[in-house]
Amino acid sequence: MGLHIFTLEHDGQERRYALYVPAQAGEAPLPLVFSLHGGGVVLEDQLGTRYKSPFKLWMELADREGFYVVYPEGLPGAYGKPTWNDCRADCTVSSSADDVGFLLQILEEVAAEHPTDRRRVYASGMSNGGFMALRLAVEAPDTFAAVAAIGAAMPAVSGCGAPRRPLPVLFMNGTADRYMPYGGGTLSNPPKANHGTAMSTPDSVALWADLAGARAEAPVHYPDLDPDDGGTVTRRDHTAGGRVWVRLYTVGGGGHAAPSLRERYSALFERYFGHQNHDIEAVEEIWRFFRAAAPAQGPAGR
Repeated sequence: MGLHIFTLEHDGQERRYALYVPAQAGEAPLPLVFSLHGGGVVLEDQLGTRYKSPFKLWMELADREGFYVVYPEGLPGAYGKPTWNDCRADCTVSSSADDVGFLLQILEEVAAEHPTDRRRVYASGMSNGGFMALRLAVEAPDTFAAVAAIGAAMPAVSGCGAPRRPLPVLFMNGTADRYMPYGGGTLSNPPKANHGTAMSTPDSVALWADLAGARAEAPVHYPDLDPDDGGTVTRRDHTAGGRVWVRLYTVGGGGHAAPSLRERYSALFERYFGHQNHDIEAVEEIWRFFRAAAPAQGPAGR
């Protein structure tokens, strides 16, 4: 039980990941969630051992709901810190590793030791990790039942091709994100060509919704619990056949940060990355989407 850090060898390189085993783990197969860090974020920071991290709350949620959490670590990119090879063909600052293969190897290693419900394997990521989660949706739709991307969108120039078939996808993006523009374009702040380009959030949503034949429902406006956080949250579902295939959280005024009620970033963080919303808990919203998406919409349900 609890949190454990492991190493494994993939493509001749030693790589790290953390696994959280919930208190209720036993002989019954449990779902598994990958939590993918953003570019430049080391494993310990994703786990929240040194700084605030909304993603540490996956572990608390796992104890309550009963699922495993895997925190993998990417390999250094051009700036010497962990990154993911996430399908942006025009990005030259990220690692060129076989990260899809690495993540699938982790899944096999974990499943060999812990009963895992293979119909309910999910991936969620922030920024570079969000792009990586979307790559998994494109290249491994038979493995993942749903994915979620925060501060990320579909690559404007993709090295992975177009999605082959629909998969439940969640986007959670800020309209004032200077690093991953809501309207698409060149990434980073200020924009840097070597960071690649992204489609707009609306176009990314439309791509997956059209693939599923899903139509937009009326928006849901969340209560403005913190009027001082500079923004509000609106959710819009895209459904077909009574199923939610695409869920979009538009964080009005939100910067390049995962919303959180409890894990609030510092003023210094917001100075560089923009406002963090405090009206919703990102991991809670994502898990609610994952839980509803499978197994009915997961690989075993099609």
